Amino acid sequence: MFESGTQGDPPLRAATPAAPARRRSSAGATGAGGPPGWPQGVPPPGERGWEHRAVAWLLDHCPPDYRLYPAWRRHPVALAWLAVRHLDAQLEAMRSSYREVRVALVDDIGPEGVAQVLADLECEGVRLVGARRSAGLLLDALRGLEFVPRL
Repeated sequence: MFESGTQGDPPLRAATPAAPARRRSSAGATGAGGPPGWPQGVPPPGERGWEHRAVAWLLDHCPPDYRLYPAWRRHPVALAWLAVRHLDAQLEAMRSSYREVRVALVDDIGPEGVAQVLADLECEGVRLVGARRSAGLLLDALRGLEFVPRL
């Protein structure tokens, strides 16, 4: 259902049509909208204010209490690194729940309820895979990598 690469690889990372290739030049921008999977509402690297928007997007995908810590805004790379790990943990929880829900809840909610929960878990898993991809792209960009389109 939610395919993961080899052990330690992020989901969908290996089969992407764009990949970090080199350090960003002084010119900066990687193109309109960034590479495939780039988060909506975040300008591509090099545009004015892109890091501020990236931090806001990352904080939206972390627990709300993370907004209380000033270090995350001061060090966006650390925030992106942490957000990637947080999303990885959420994905693992979704995968585990998807595997176990049939046995764990069938007596409580019945087969129809299990089917509904499975559908919701699948939708949430797809959302999380996309968010994980976006967070990984932001982490790479904040580390200064430029994305070069592949043919």
